[in-house]
Amino acid sequence: MTLEDFGYNESIESSRIENGLLDLEIGRVIAEHKERYVVRTGKGESEAEITGNLRFSASGREDFPAVGDWVALNTYDSDFSIIHKILPRSSVISRQAVGRPGEIQVIASNIDYALLVQAVDRDFNINRLERYLTICHSSKVNPVIVLTKTDLITPELLAEITAQILLRIKNIPVLAISNETQNGYDALQLIIEKGKTFCMLGSSGVGKSNLLNNLSGKHVMRTASLSHSTSKGRHVTSHRELIVMDNGGILIDNPGMREVGIADTSEGLETTFDIIFTLALKCKFKDCSHTTEAGCAVLEAIEKGELEPGLLENFRKMQREKSFFETSVTERKKKEKIFGKILKDYQKKNVKGKNQ
Repeated sequence: MTLEDFGYNESIESSRIENGLLDLEIGRVIAEHKERYVVRTGKGESEAEITGNLRFSASGREDFPAVGDWVALNTYDSDFSIIHKILPRSSVISRQAVGRPGEIQVIASNIDYALLVQAVDRDFNINRLERYLTICHSSKVNPVIVLTKTDLITPELLAEITAQILLRIKNIPVLAISNETQNGYDALQLIIEKGKTFCMLGSSGVGKSNLLNNLSGKHVMRTASLSHSTSKGRHVTSHRELIVMDNGGILIDNPGMREVGIADTSEGLETTFDIIFTLALKCKFKDCSHTTEAGCAVLEAIEKGELEPGLLENFRKMQREKSFFETSVTERKKKEKIFGKILKDYQKKNVKGKNQ
C-alpha cells in the first residue's frame, strides 16, 4: 500500500515542503500504545518513539503524536523509527483529559468525519450525543450519528428514538444499522469515501469493533460477546488504531469513552446549540443567563413548547464545564509561570560556589 492509500495528498506534501522536512521520511501514526507508536511510511510499518527535544518542547499532552497524525521521522532499521516533528493538523478531535483538570487529550487527528455510535437498546443518550456533536463542531469534523443494535428493539421504538434525535439535533445524518443482520449498511457504505478518514466515537459495548469488522469485510478488531448480567458488549478495544478498508476509506477505532469532558469549545457549543444562541439575541438583557430573567426569549420558547427543556439543561451543564476547564487552564499556566521563574532564578545562582 502507498501513503496515498492512507490519505496522503498534495496539501500534506505542501506542508512538508513549507516546514523544510524533505530530508526526513513521512508517515502516518496508525496506532498508539502509551507513548510508543506504530507509523506507516511508504516502506511499511515500524515502531516509533519521539525525540527528546519533541518531548521537552511539548507544552502538554496534546503536543505528542496521536493516531491520524502525519509525522516526519528517521528510520534506523526495518522496524524502528524516531519521530522528529508532527505536521500541522487539519483537524483534532479532543476532550478534557480524565482526572487532569485543564489538560486536553487528543483522541485522533486529521479526521474528515466522525461516526457517533450509540446502541439503541441500552446506551442511547441524547445528552451524550450533543456532547460528541460539540466536540466535532469545535474540531471542524463532520458528524454522522449511527444507531446500532436495531435488531434488539421494535421498529416503533426505533422510530421514536429517531424522532427524539431529529427534534433536538438538526441537519445531521442519522443512520440506523444492525451489526447482526447488516440492515442499514448500504446507506452507511455510501458515506465512506476513498482517501477520507473516519473516526468512531462511542461508549464501550455499542458495537464499534463489529462495525469496523463489517465495514472492512475482514476481521481486524477483536470483539467479545454480550455480558449476560448487563446485556452490554464487553470492552475489548484497548487502544486507538487506524485501518484502511477495502473500499479505500480510512477508519479509526477508539476505546469506549466513559467520560466525554468538554474543553475549549466556544464555537462547538454555538453550533450544537445554535437555536439557543439565536433565541438569546431576542432576550431583554444581553447577559441573560436563561434561568429566571424577565423577557428571556429562551424561556419563552420553552413555555410555548417550541424548545425542549432538556436541550437548555444540557447546554447549561456543558457551559459550566467549559468555564471550569478555562479556569483550570488559567490556573495551570499561572503555576507553570511561577515554577519557570523559580527555576530561572535558581539557575542564576552560584549553586556550587562558582559564578555562572
